[in-house]
Amino acid sequence: MLKLYPKTLTGPLHAQNKGACDWGWQGLLAFGCYNYVNVIDPKTLQVIQTLEKHKANVVKVKWGKENYHHDLNSPYTLRLATADNNGVIIIWDVGQGHAKLEFSENNKPVQDIKWLTNQDASRDLLVALHPPYSLILWNADTGTRLWKKSYTENLVSFSFDPFNPRNVVFLGQECIVFIDDFTITKTPSSNGKKYYISSPSSHGGSTPVSGTNSLDRKLSTSSSSKNLAKRMSRILIGESKPSKSVQADEESIPLNECLQLSYHRSCRHHLILLYARELLILDLEINQTVGIIAMDRTSSPFQQVVPCWQRDAILCLHENGGISMRVRRKTNVMLTPAMEGSGAFDDSPPNVSLDVSYELRCQSDPLRITRHNKVYGIMVNPVSESSVALVMSDSRVIFWDLKGNSVKIPTSSSLNLFPSSPLHTPGSKLPVNTIGAASDINFPVLSNVEYPKSSLADMIGPSQLPGANTNSPRSSRGHSIQLKFLMTGLLNGVTSHVTCLRMCPPLTNKNYSNYRPLVALGSFNGMLQIVNVSSGQVDREYSLHSSTVRGIEWTGLKTFLSHAHANPGQSGLVKNEIYLLDILSGKSTSVRNHTEDESPIISLQVSNLKQYFVIAFKDKPLELWDLKSLTIIRELPKNFPRPTATIWSPSHSTKTIKKKLLDACDDEKPMKSPIDAMSSSGQLNKTDSNTSIKEKKTSSKGTVREHFVMTDKDGTVFHFIVEGSSISDVTKIPPENGLGTITCLAWKNDYLMFGDVDGILCCWDLKGKISRTVPTNRGWIKKIKFAPGRENFKFFTLHNDGAVIWDFNKEGKVEIQYFIKSPKEIAKISDAEWAGSDRPMLVTTNGALHVTDITLRNSSSPTDNWDLPEPLFCPHLVSSKSSQLLKCILQHQPWEETYNLMAPNMREDDIETEKTINKQLNLIDSSLTSYLPRTQFGTAERCLLIARIFGDESDLHFWTVALHYLRSEKYQPMSKAPSRVTSQSDMGDLFIPSTPSYKEATDLVVLDNPDQQERSYLVNELYRDQPLERCYDILIDSDSFKKYQLDRVALHDNKRATNDHTHKCVENYILLGQTDRAVQLLLETEADNTTYYVDSLRACLVASIRSSGASQSTIKLVATNLIANGKLSEGVQLLCLIDKSLDACRYLQTYGDWDKSVWLAKATLDHNERSELMKRYADHLCGTQINLKSKALLVLLSLGQFYKVVEMLYGMRCFDRAVCFIEACKEFDLMDNTKENASLFEAVYLEYARFLTNLGHRKAAEYYCHKAGDKGQQLLKEVEILFT
Repeated sequence: MLKLYPKTLTGPLHAQNKGACDWGWQGLLAFGCYNYVNVIDPKTLQVIQTLEKHKANVVKVKWGKENYHHDLNSPYTLRLATADNNGVIIIWDVGQGHAKLEFSENNKPVQDIKWLTNQDASRDLLVALHPPYSLILWNADTGTRLWKKSYTENLVSFSFDPFNPRNVVFLGQECIVFIDDFTITKTPSSNGKKYYISSPSSHGGSTPVSGTNSLDRKLSTSSSSKNLAKRMSRILIGESKPSKSVQADEESIPLNECLQLSYHRSCRHHLILLYARELLILDLEINQTVGIIAMDRTSSPFQQVVPCWQRDAILCLHENGGISMRVRRKTNVMLTPAMEGSGAFDDSPPNVSLDVSYELRCQSDPLRITRHNKVYGIMVNPVSESSVALVMSDSRVIFWDLKGNSVKIPTSSSLNLFPSSPLHTPGSKLPVNTIGAASDINFPVLSNVEYPKSSLADMIGPSQLPGANTNSPRSSRGHSIQLKFLMTGLLNGVTSHVTCLRMCPPLTNKNYSNYRPLVALGSFNGMLQIVNVSSGQVDREYSLHSSTVRGIEWTGLKTFLSHAHANPGQSGLVKNEIYLLDILSGKSTSVRNHTEDESPIISLQVSNLKQYFVIAFKDKPLELWDLKSLTIIRELPKNFPRPTATIWSPSHSTKTIKKKLLDACDDEKPMKSPIDAMSSSGQLNKTDSNTSIKEKKTSSKGTVREHFVMTDKDGTVFHFIVEGSSISDVTKIPPENGLGTITCLAWKNDYLMFGDVDGILCCWDLKGKISRTVPTNRGWIKKIKFAPGRENFKFFTLHNDGAVIWDFNKEGKVEIQYFIKSPKEIAKISDAEWAGSDRPMLVTTNGALHVTDITLRNSSSPTDNWDLPEPLFCPHLVSSKSSQLLKCILQHQPWEETYNLMAPNMREDDIETEKTINKQLNLIDSSLTSYLPRTQFGTAERCLLIARIFGDESDLHFWTVALHYLRSEKYQPMSKAPSRVTSQSDMGDLFIPSTPSYKEATDLVVLDNPDQQERSYLVNELYRDQPLERCYDILIDSDSFKKYQLDRVALHDNKRATNDHTHKCVENYILLGQTDRAVQLLLETEADNTTYYVDSLRACLVASIRSSGASQSTIKLVATNLIANGKLSEGVQLLCLIDKSLDACRYLQTYGDWDKSVWLAKATLDHNERSELMKRYADHLCGTQINLKSKALLVLLSLGQFYKVVEMLYGMRCFDRAVCFIEACKEFDLMDNTKENASLFEAVYLEYARFLTNLGHRKAAEYYCHKAGDKGQQLLKEVEILFT
C-alpha cells in the first residue's frame, strides 16, 4: 500500500544559515536551511529527515556526542541541538522527527552552542553563548539553566580545550579571553585573562623586541627571515591594552578580522587563530606564535579550518570552495641542546627550523563560486576524518573523500629537491613474501584479506615518527604515500524560486503496479525538477527552458507539457516556449516552435482523456491542439472573447455524456437556467443536434468527444464540445450574478467551481441544477483544486494570504475545514497541489516543499515513514535491543564454530528484531565483512573496527589504546623495560636500545637455530606498533612523550623573548635533566637585571651538583623547606637536580598540581616508579570531584594494568566491553585463568549472560552461563525456562 507521509523538502539556504552545519559521530550530517534542519545520510546520499519547528532562521546545529558506554539503558540515539536567530534552542529526536525540548534565554539570540564532553557526570549538558557576553550551562534533558556567567568583553565564539575540561577560550571583538575555572558544579568565578593583539606598523622602522602585550598579525611574504623571526616572537600577554608609547610603533589590530579561533585537537597547549590570509598557531605555554601558514597573494583566502585529532593535520576551506589538507612537518628532532651563541638574542637564524610548520599535502579543485552560490559550511566526518562535505548556498551538498596513492620514496640524494618530507602509511601488514615463512603462526592471524582502510589514521602514520627507518629496512612497514581529494557525491535540494508545481496523475487500480508519486516543479530560471513525494528525494532535473516556467501539465505517468515565457516588456509580447518531456528517456519535443513574439500564454490545459489540450493567451484567441500528433486543430476566431480561465470536463462524464446529449436532443423545452444549459449542454435547434449525433456515429472510432469550459472577463461561460478534429458545438451561458472576473475553475463529477478576483467562490451543482456563492473574505482566488479519489470532494483555494481547505457538508454546501495563513504561520505560498487524497502540498517562496497532513499544520514524520529508495546502515535508527545485539554479533562469536554474519534464531516476539539485524548486516561494506572473520589481532581489532562503523566515540578510544598496549606488551613487556641507571645527562644522548623479548635468554641455553630465530623475529615484528598519536597526550609511551617534550623545550628556547620566558625554559631543562643548556641560559642574564645574582648562583649550583654526592641531603632539606613555604616549582627543580624526580612528583600531587606531576613522571621516571604515580592519578580521576572514570581506564591501559581494567569495567557495569577485553587479553596470551582472577571473571561472565538473555540471544547466553561457575548454572536454568 502506497501511503504518503507528511514531510518537508527544502531549497536554497539563507545567509544566516552560514556555518549552521555539523557531521555527527552517528554518521549523519545536519544543516540549517531557513527555519528547517535537514538530516542527510552521506553513504547513500539521501535526505532522511527534515525537522520543522523553529520560527526563525537556524544559526547553529550540533549533534549530541557519543562518548559514553552504550547499553540497553543508554542506547544509541540521534540527538541534535539546534539554535535559531530568536534564541530558541531545540533538542530533537531525529529518528522520530519531533522536538523533545525547547528552551531559550529571554529570547536573546545565540552566538554559539556546544555539547559538553570531557566529563562523565552527564551527557545532557549544553553550553550556549548569548550576545553580548553571557555563557549559560543548560541541562538539555530538562531544559533547566544550571548557571549563567556574564563576562565583561563582547564575545563572538568559544572553544573548549580537548585536553583539560577546565580551560575555555573566547574570541572577543577586541581581545581573546582565557578562563581556567570552568566546572559544571558552579559558575566560573573569574572574568578570565584578556590578551590583546597588535601588529607592527607598516611605516615604523625595526620594532625593538619588548615585552608589549601584543602578538603580531600581519605577515608580508617578502619579509626577511630575521623579520619573520621577530614577528614570530611577538607575545600575547597582559590585562591591559598596549600602551601609548608602544602604539607609536605598532598599530593595534582589532580582532574582528579574525575569522575563527579553536584549540588544536591533536596537540596540547596549542591554539589556532584564523585570518583571511594567514593561520597562526599559538603555544599557550609561552603565549607566542610558533607557526604561521601564510597564503600568497595569488591563492584563495581562508574561510574556515577544521583541526583533526587522529593525526596532526588541518583541513582548510578556502573562499573559492577548494579544500586543502595540511599535515605537520616532522621537525629535525633537537635532542641535543643548542650550542653556545645560538640563543634567542643572536640574530643568526638557527640551523634547524623548530617552528611548527604544516605542509600542503593535497588540494581539491575550486568550485564555481558566484554571487548566488557560495560555500556556507564545511563538515568533516569525525570518525574517519577522511570525508568532507561542503554545504552550498543553493542547497547542494558536495562530498569529497581523501584517498591515498602509493608513491616511490625519492633517494636520499634527490631528497633535497623535494621541499616536503614524504608521508608514510601506518603499515599494519607484513610484506607478502614473509607470510609463507610464518604460516604456522596462529596469532596474530595472517591472511591475504586486505585491511579495510577507512580513516585518516589508516592512511598516514603518526606525526612524531621519523619517516622511514633507513637502518632497518624490514622494520619500517609503512610506504610513501600521496594524498588527493576525490569528489564522491552531490546532493541537490529543491531548486530556487519555484513558480509552479504539478502532481502526476493519481493512483488507480490500473497503474498500481508501476505508479510512482512524482511531482514536477518549474522554476524562475527555467529549471524543471521531478521530486519523489514518498521518498522525499529529488529524482531528476532538466534545464529545458530559457525563461520562467509558467505551468506544467502531465500527459501521462511519465510525460508532461511545460510552458514558459519571460516577463513581458512594454510591448506586452513574449516568446512562448512549450515542450513535451518524457522523463524516462529525457527526450524533449518542442511544440509550436515557429512562432514570433506574441501575447503570453496564461494557461495550458490537457483534456482528461489525454486527447487534446487548449492554450489560452492573454490577448490572442484560444488554440485547440491534438496531443497525439502535436498539431493544431483550431484557432478560435479573432472576434471571440479572450479567456480568463479554462477547464476540461472530468473523464467520468464520457459514459453519461452520450446519454445526456441524446436526452437533450429529444428535449425541446426552453432552458430555465445556466445550469440547465450546462447539464444538457446544448442550445441548438433540433436539426443541428441530430446532425451532430450522426457525425458522431460516422466519425473515427479512435476519438471520444470531450467538453471544456472557458470564461471571459465579463463572467460569461462558454461550453465547447470537441470531437475528432473539430469543435462541434459551442454553448454560451450568461454570467452569474455577483461574480467578478473569474480567475480559476475546477470541475469534479457534477460540481463545477468558480473563483473570482474578489474572493467569491461559486459552486454549480450540475446534477441538482443549483448554484451557490460563498464569500471567502480572503481576496483574489489564485487556484482551486479538487483532491483526488472517488467520492472525495475536498478542495483547496489558494489566496495571497494563505490556503483554505473546503469540503461539502450533508446539505451540499461548502464549508471551511482547515486553513493556514501566510506569511504568519508559513512562508509566502507560491503554489499548491494535492499529493494524495488527504495530503495537500504547498511550495513556499523560501524554496521549501511541504507535504502536509489535511490540517495543513504538520509536515514532518518519523524517518521510518520516509520511503527511502536505498536502505541505510544506521544502528542509531533501530531499537536499542537491535543495535546492542548487532554490536554483540559483530564484535565476537566464541559461542559459534566459525564467525558468521547472521542474526541468531530468536523467539517469536523478537522476529522483527531478527529481520532488522539481518537487514543491517547485509548493508555493511563488503571490504569490512570479508576482513572481520580474519582480523589480524582478533577481538580487540574487531571491536575497534565496529566502534568506527557504529560511531561509538567511547569504544573507539578505549579499543585504540587497548590494542596499542596489548601489542606493545607482547613486543616488549613493560615490566622488563630498563630502569633508570644514571641520570640522563650522565648518559649524554646515547640511545641504548632495549633487548626485544625474542632475544632475551631465559636460561643459559641459547637457541642458535636460524629458523627459530627468524620465526621469533617475524612474530615480534607483527606485534610492533607505531606510537599513539599526540592527541592521546599522557597515554602515549614514555619514550615518545619525552622526545616530544624535549622538542617543545627546544622550540621554547628558540623563541625566548623575555626574562620570565628564559626562566621557564631553564625550569623545564632542569626537570628533563638537560642541565648543560640550563646553565648556559642562566649565565645569559644581563648584569643590570634584578635576578642577575640569583641566576649566577643557580648556574653554579646546577653545574656543580653532579660532582659532589655529599650535598644531596642538604639540597633535599632545602627543597622540602622551599615547598613547605609555597615555593613549589623551585623545590621541585632542586629535587630533579639530585635525581629525586619521584619525590618531586609526589609533592606536586600533594599540592594538587596533577597535570605537572604526570608530565614529569612520563618524561623522567622509569616504569615502576611511573606506574605507582599514574595509579594514584587514575584514583584521582575516579574521585567524585573529577569523575573521569573513562580517562582513568585509559591510564590503566597505558600502564599495562589489564586486570585492574577488567575490575574497573565491571564496577562501571560495562560488561560487554569487559568480556571482549578479557577475550582479547587471552588471545594475546597476556591473561590466564587463575584462582585470583576466577571470581572476577565469573562475575563478569554472569552479568554478560544476563545482558544477552535480555537481548534474546539464547545460544550466547548459555555459552557464558557455562563459564560463570555455580551462579551461571542457576541462570542457565532460568534461561532454559525463559526460551521454551
